[in-house]
Amino acid sequence: MSARETVLVANGQGFWGDSIIAPVRLVREGPLHYLTLDYLAEVTMSIMQKLRSRAPDAGYATDFVKLIDRIGPELVQKNIKVVANAGGVNPRACMSAVLAVLRKHGLHGVKVAIVEGDDILGSLDQLLAQGHSLANMDTGAPLAPFRAQVTSANVYLGAFPIAEALAQGAQIVITGRGTDPGLVLGPLIHEFGWKPTDYDLLAAGTVAGHIVECGAQCTGGNYTDWRSVPDMARIGYPIVAARRDGTFHITKHAQTGGLINVSTVKHQLAYEMGDPRAYIGPDVSADFTTARVEQDGPDRVKISGVKGQAPTPTYKVSMSYSAGWKALGELTISGPDALAKSQLCARLVWERLAFDGYHYAAHERLEEHVGSGVCHAGIDGGTSHEPVEVVLRLGVKGPDRAKVDRFGMELVPLVTSGPPGVTGFAGGRPKASEIIGFWPALLAKSTISTKVEVVAS
Repeated sequence: MSARETVLVANGQGFWGDSIIAPVRLVREGPLHYLTLDYLAEVTMSIMQKLRSRAPDAGYATDFVKLIDRIGPELVQKNIKVVANAGGVNPRACMSAVLAVLRKHGLHGVKVAIVEGDDILGSLDQLLAQGHSLANMDTGAPLAPFRAQVTSANVYLGAFPIAEALAQGAQIVITGRGTDPGLVLGPLIHEFGWKPTDYDLLAAGTVAGHIVECGAQCTGGNYTDWRSVPDMARIGYPIVAARRDGTFHITKHAQTGGLINVSTVKHQLAYEMGDPRAYIGPDVSADFTTARVEQDGPDRVKISGVKGQAPTPTYKVSMSYSAGWKALGELTISGPDALAKSQLCARLVWERLAFDGYHYAAHERLEEHVGSGVCHAGIDGGTSHEPVEVVLRLGVKGPDRAKVDRFGMELVPLVTSGPPGVTGFAGGRPKASEIIGFWPALLAKSTISTKVEVVAS
């Protein structure tokens, strides 16, 4: 337990592919105690599992290792601790890569921890045999008939294993799949000594983690009133200034761009919220409606009063499975009557495929004329005039890879065998790629064991 009254926890990555400079700036542009990095999404786990099947040392966020290579010495010098779910489906390989980078910089004795136990892909058959149906939360379908198609299976672990790793002296904690807010909650549990039954405090930490989990999305990014956001090029990433009593502020480093006000914070609070009275996590069920959100100075919002209840006896499981094949291609069509020509091009593709014996049901094909109002159907926005250019997006999906591939051969010919104005063809001939389906399920917590391992560089 720390003696600090206020703990500063920043999040520098909202997803794998977020700004590579954001975490560097967080470390260099102001005070910080913890840097968290959120790399994972449902489909990311499946991609990582596929990478690992091809190479035993793959399956983690390689960007994280590059980041440690860049700022490792500064992290050690400033004693900033890092918590990242960069381990993906191979936390051990990620730890090895990070240790190698630290040693390359002569940083010996730095403790790196991994949290394991979330990956249950190898245990699925045993779990099913024990009577765990792992039924789809959306459809109710049992997993067994789809077992052979499953490509990844990971439990959303809680924040206490992260706190355990920090208690063992880890400066860098690498996890696999866990909840996004848990990256922030873990350090707060460690710093303040919060217990598993401190439901209001855990709920406050969960709300704090939820607000910052998408990075700049709470500091003016993706904000409805985007014109009011200053210096978006240098947008500051969010920092939680948390206190032992569960109150906290959302802020950012001074002299950075972006905007933090009650509205930007509430925008993010509503993100992927579900039931606002029961935001269910592995550690607590948080009641978002109890949070008092107040402006407390420039780019500084205070949150207090958050209430929580006991968590459920189950973990959520995120599984990915092979769900067929898809192909998607685009043509840019310009000039007079662009929309009519785009519609003709689509009709020509479907008719020519049918002529060769290939038919696609309505649910197997996609046809969009981007520029004619397809993104927000029914919203005019004052642009109801005839567009002078349209992007035609055509796609198909289905279980037959050859049939999906055949579709991709009919777009390019439109350049010379269609109407005039087909001026751009993006991405080459569309080829079939695997469809990754998402299978959410619940699993009794009693079936899962977590393990924390700490190694010094």
